[in-house]
Amino acid sequence: MASLDMRPVEQEALDLTRELCRKPSVSAEERALDETAELVETLLTAAGFETRQLAADGSPPAVYGELPGNGQATLLLYNHYDVQPVDPIELWESPPFEPTMRDDRLYARGAADNKAEIGVRLATIRALREAGSTLPTIRWIVEGEEEVASPHFDAIVERNADLLRADGCLWEGGGLAPDGRPEIALGFKGNLAVRLDIEILSEDAHSGLAGVLPSAAWRLHGALAGLRDGNGGVRVAGFRHDIREPTAEAREAVAEQSPTLDEELRDVYGVDHFVDDLSDVALRERMTFEPTCNIAGIHSGYSGPGMKTVLPARASAWLDFRLVPDQHPAKVFEQLRAHLDEQGFRDIELTLLGSAEPAATPVEETFVSRVVNIAQHVAGKPVSVFPLAPASLPIIASLQRHVGVPGLSAPDNPVYGGCGAHAPNEHVRVSDFEPAIQFTIALLDELRR
Repeated sequence: MASLDMRPVEQEALDLTRELCRKPSVSAEERALDETAELVETLLTAAGFETRQLAADGSPPAVYGELPGNGQATLLLYNHYDVQPVDPIELWESPPFEPTMRDDRLYARGAADNKAEIGVRLATIRALREAGSTLPTIRWIVEGEEEVASPHFDAIVERNADLLRADGCLWEGGGLAPDGRPEIALGFKGNLAVRLDIEILSEDAHSGLAGVLPSAAWRLHGALAGLRDGNGGVRVAGFRHDIREPTAEAREAVAEQSPTLDEELRDVYGVDHFVDDLSDVALRERMTFEPTCNIAGIHSGYSGPGMKTVLPARASAWLDFRLVPDQHPAKVFEQLRAHLDEQGFRDIELTLLGSAEPAATPVEETFVSRVVNIAQHVAGKPVSVFPLAPASLPIIASLQRHVGVPGLSAPDNPVYGGCGAHAPNEHVRVSDFEPAIQFTIALLDELRR
């Protein structure tokens, strides 16, 4: 494969990232999705891809592109062009959709998750084609609903499975650990997102009546408090019943991961200890193999400046459960409803907001070993393999079910642990573009053979 001058490739990747990040493609708000899809399709076409838009049941467009190659293999790429909401906007140091460079970091909503990776992949493929390099056939799908749990992706994949067949798939990827070791994720936890609502009065009341009128806030608090025990265990009956025991190979992979996670989490989040005083391998095993029950947000009554003596009529809470293999979101939803009813909270309305099945590629899969070897060769360091990442990626189960393609998240994404994905001041570091591009070049070189 032809040797490339890295500087113009890095600059193009950075420029493409800026261009993509100017689009306020917030799927939760249905903002700018069509125009962002048009931009993505234009960029893929300019890189030599034959493109089309795919949709199902009123979804925003998913952009599909195919670049015929002269290598032996076919590679499927997955990305998403939608991003998280920007709230709380007051915490941003620069406008979230005006990409801004500070201290060799590019700040913008969507930079890390995951428009910079689109920029890296595009710039690398374009540079290799211009250099006359032999490439594998590349198929690429870029959707617009990942941040709202990809509700239409399964239908899109089912209808277009033949377009997506490949020898392996790169999902949206990871980066490098603080010690420089490449990180590769073989799967992601499932997710169940719900909202709990209670309306207990016809209108807010004066708080002087709190001795005789019920409070929606306290009622919701009681329901939430009953979801976990004193040790953080989920009290919902049957919640753990279907959990699959991790394999010995998966546990070994966790034990061999980079030992810097404890330090990285302390630095990023400002904590001095972890839940149950976990550390080292025990912390990594908890993060990998255990399901969670998280309160993502609560709202009731007054939250403005000063004080307002009000007895709230309504209260709401947003929860997400991260699920592990053999747990199913629909079943957990039913278990949660049954738990609330049994605890005397039939008056609390439970609404499904989104879900994703847990899914993973086995550690022993051939495609995994090929990518791990490439990453180790490029970095010159051992790879940290994550059998199951703590986040969720709804598309994996659909690709496994309808296409049967093995996949993983590889270090072709210029991100790091402190990049602020989903948070104010999301950013990528310019220094992380070069290793991401180098890995992409090496992978495409390997797959052409």
